[in-house]
Amino acid sequence: MENNRGCYRGHVVLLPYPSQGHINPLLQFAKRLASKGVKATLATTSYTVNSVRVPNIGVEPISDGFDESGFAQAADEETFLQSFKTNGSRTLSQVLNKFQDSEFPVNCVVYDSFLPWALDVAKEHGIFGASFFTNSATVCSILFHIHHGLISLPFKPEDIPLLIPGLPPLNFVDLPGMLKKPDSNPAYLRMQLNQYSNLDKADWIFGNTFQALESEAAKGIAKLWPAKLIGPMIPSAYLDGQIKGDNGYGASLWKPLGEECIDWLETKAPKSVVYVSFGSMVSLTAKQMEEFALGLKESGVNFLWVVRQSELIKLPNEIIDSVKEKGLLVTWCNQLEALAHESIGCFVTHCGWNSILEGLSLGVPMVAVPKWADQMTNAKFVEEIWEVGVRAKEDDEGIVRKEEFVGYLKEVMEGEKSKEIKKNSRKWRELAKKAISEGGSSDKCITEFVEHLARANRTGEANTFLNGKD
Repeated sequence: MENNRGCYRGHVVLLPYPSQGHINPLLQFAKRLASKGVKATLATTSYTVNSVRVPNIGVEPISDGFDESGFAQAADEETFLQSFKTNGSRTLSQVLNKFQDSEFPVNCVVYDSFLPWALDVAKEHGIFGASFFTNSATVCSILFHIHHGLISLPFKPEDIPLLIPGLPPLNFVDLPGMLKKPDSNPAYLRMQLNQYSNLDKADWIFGNTFQALESEAAKGIAKLWPAKLIGPMIPSAYLDGQIKGDNGYGASLWKPLGEECIDWLETKAPKSVVYVSFGSMVSLTAKQMEEFALGLKESGVNFLWVVRQSELIKLPNEIIDSVKEKGLLVTWCNQLEALAHESIGCFVTHCGWNSILEGLSLGVPMVAVPKWADQMTNAKFVEEIWEVGVRAKEDDEGIVRKEEFVGYLKEVMEGEKSKEIKKNSRKWRELAKKAISEGGSSDKCITEFVEHLARANRTGEANTFLNGKD
């Protein structure tokens, strides 16, 4: 049949790990590619496929073996990951075959780095494979060194501070949580390290960060891990505005309740509100919830606190009632829209990488309250490297007490240090915008990728090893 490849500059299938924090950046990358003339198709699990609604982006279901409710059906993480590898490989191959004889055959799979088996599928089909990392370049560097035996686990006191080329000295408190106690969740640690198992065979490696933000980390590992930094992957309306109508990610696994948040924020003065959210996975103890609630009340600030329903039951009704005068508690809110509102003056965050990128991109000072995984390392950078906030300190019982919490809020909102924090927050917002805008460092990396796809699309070029280079 006649080939109509010229209508597009290539066809990319993007495969995220099926959780909100992984779907969002992959979907955003799909939009960036589509805006540059690439046909982009998101392949996501049957359980998440109906949550994606984005113009100009195709959506195809694949199977993780638990099609009714995803991970919740699996007995444990190891069972889920093995099932996803088996069923995902088979059904991703079916998606690629579906397009093989169409007008627009797929010539690249961009896969979440948590799913390295997708690269094997791409190679079996003779097409390009590109890994997409959703962590910071700093955390990727740490994990890369561990995977390749350059750093041994578990860490010993004499190993601290940890010194890695391109990174600041890392103390025990700064290390990713799963590396401090590697036996606490071995399946999760294996998944993190397996990201690098076949990375040398990937044609491209993408990182959701940007050059100005992590230039030293990128330089430190460039010869070992030649990633193209293409972030921040957040909707265009909050940065460069180049993609028309791109004011949301376009995928939500939860029912939105955004209007209540925005209507409430509209009644507040500029920079007067603390936005509090610990993400979709962090679970706090009832005592910690109480300390935060009392701290917010005693600080006297206005606050918008997003508390999942499963967490809300940890707060006594009398505490919930007592904070209503100055605050609003909701079970979900459009975080980007909230952070972009002029009334927000501070972001209390668990330091998940997506939340960090959103806070930086929108110029919002932060109080970092890390709990697990990469959040500890991200929090170090918030306070010490980027200087856009302060890191909350826990006591011997692992609790951030209300008195200290009040102090952190005041330090970021109104203290002498707040002037410098606010100045730095504005600086990083402009640098994030510059990186993703036309001609910026991230935009150039995306354009380079698209141009290579376009050449391959015109010539029908077979897959060759690129490693991010022509």
